[in-house]
Amino acid sequence: MQTKKQSFVESLANVTVGFLVTIISLHIIFPILGIENHSGKNTLITIYLTVLSILRNYLLRRYFNKKQSHDEK
Repeated sequence: MQTKKQSFVESLANVTVGFLVTIISLHIIFPILGIENHSGKNTLITIYLTVLSILRNYLLRRYFNKKQSHDEK
């Protein structure tokens, strides 16, 4: 069973990797597709979605951790 801190750290690490992959991918994919690349806007949108991902990931991890703990009793 994970502690809340462990769940948060794991969620944060997972989403940080996703954030970096997204930023790099946007800089590669947009020019290929002919989409104008606005780095500031892309970064802002990515940060917003990253915060949502951290919350989603953490809450789901805690839910399943609690469910597993409850099922073991």
